[in-house]
Amino acid sequence: MVKRFLSYIEIKTKITSVFAFLMTLSYLFSVGQRVDFVKTLVFFLSMFLFDLTTTAINNYEDTKTNHQVLQFERRIAFIIIIVLFLAAAALGLYLAYITDVIVLLLGGLCFLCGVFYSFGPVSISRLPLGEVFSGFFYGFVIPFILLYINMPPSTYISYSFSFKTIAFSFDVFQVLTVILLSVAPFCTTANIMLANNTCDLERDIEVKRYTLPYFIGRKRATWLFAGLYYLVYLSIILMVVLKILHPVCLLILLTLIPVQKNINIFLKEQDKATTFITAIKNYIIIMAADCLLIAASGFFR
Repeated sequence: MVKRFLSYIEIKTKITSVFAFLMTLSYLFSVGQRVDFVKTLVFFLSMFLFDLTTTAINNYEDTKTNHQVLQFERRIAFIIIIVLFLAAAALGLYLAYITDVIVLLLGGLCFLCGVFYSFGPVSISRLPLGEVFSGFFYGFVIPFILLYINMPPSTYISYSFSFKTIAFSFDVFQVLTVILLSVAPFCTTANIMLANNTCDLERDIEVKRYTLPYFIGRKRATWLFAGLYYLVYLSIILMVVLKILHPVCLLILLTLIPVQKNINIFLKEQDKATTFITAIKNYIIIMAADCLLIAASGFFR
């Protein structure tokens, strides 16, 4: 039962949300910002449970067309989705209650896109948007919410409401910091999706799933795969130049050696059984190094 459940929610794929979370905690430590334990724990549980929910929905919907066997009877599988969704939603609403409307709006956007990623007549996963959506929500929204609930008020966004106006203002440099910090999880997460879709290109076409590699072609998809990794390293160099990160973070450039090796393997052949794993390996190499080096920089402040 437990083994089937873990397979249903694909527990091994949850590194994308967990590493983005850990990277952000590392950054908070590096700038000497105290972490609010209650808010952070509630956010993590809501985020993690909803990540499980979206995966379960994806498997529930995909098994209708890809001829694979669902881990549970469909009625039980659907009940699992509802339970996970309600638990994640309850925690998300509680977090919004103890924080503010910004968290409510961002959380609502996450839930909306997460559900319709796989569900509906034209799901996001069947469009050339999967890489962008997965990269954005795992790479940017998770870090932004975690930073927002822990940093001092108005660090990123200030807002005011009245009967006549709704006004928002943004601290450009602080938001730019989050954007640059999010490049690593955004690109590495998007590349997992890109590698998966490139490997499954022919099979996806058979089930009328037209992903990004279908529109740009397999060759350009592999070029994009390589380019996104290089963008990660450029973003870290830029953050050091802008003094957002400590120079010790430049040690991540050493990971380019194994990452490039994996890029070369994938460029030669795009096979789900043998070379897709290079995207997972590169994700772990880059994100683990990113987390450790950002945390280490906290000792130099």
